[in-house]
Amino acid sequence: KSPEQLVSSLNVLVLLTLLFLAPSMVLVMTTFTRFVIVFGFLRQAMGTQQVPPTQLLVVLAMILTFFVMEPVGTKAYEDGIKPYVEKKIGYEEAFDKTAMPFKNFMIRNTREKDLALFFRIRKMENPSSIAAVPLSIIIPAFVISELKTAFEIGFLLFLPFLVIDMVVASILMSMGMMMLPPVMIALPFKILIFVLIDGWSLLIGNLIASVK
Repeated sequence: KSPEQLVSSLNVLVLLTLLFLAPSMVLVMTTFTRFVIVFGFLRQAMGTQQVPPTQLLVVLAMILTFFVMEPVGTKAYEDGIKPYVEKKIGYEEAFDKTAMPFKNFMIRNTREKDLALFFRIRKMENPSSIAAVPLSIIIPAFVISELKTAFEIGFLLFLPFLVIDMVVASILMSMGMMMLPPVMIALPFKILIFVLIDGWSLLIGNLIASVK
């Protein structure tokens, strides 16, 4: 093969690899993890079991992820992908410039102690700049931070619904209706209160606001 054909084949291979890894990148380099876990906690807290269905919650989490990550993706495209397609920069420089907006985003939303944990495991000193921090350090630290944030929000979501369950259970016990499941009676009240306070708008607004 000629050098031009070899370069073309390598470009196709790189593109296919990126497409194959895209779902995993969505999971580990964006806010998708935070959103989908919080929605799962909400469904459990309300006790609606399979409503909304898991597929719908995943799609909603992906839509919100694209909304939040659009500025990051746009900057990555303008700085790295577009110049590479126009053959203004090489592959390595394109990768670094494409990764930089995602690095900045993940660093902003990662706790310092989570970063320090992986630096300590790798026995590395803290770098002088974000560009010097490898993705192999940033990504796991970011995922752990997202999990912690999602669980914190989930805990706060559970509290009001837990209070409703306790109030309903106390009322049923005082009425001598101990054989009636409190969860079944509390569910309509949970749904009513969630609708009255415009729960979806409130939750989604605060979720987006929690992203730095």
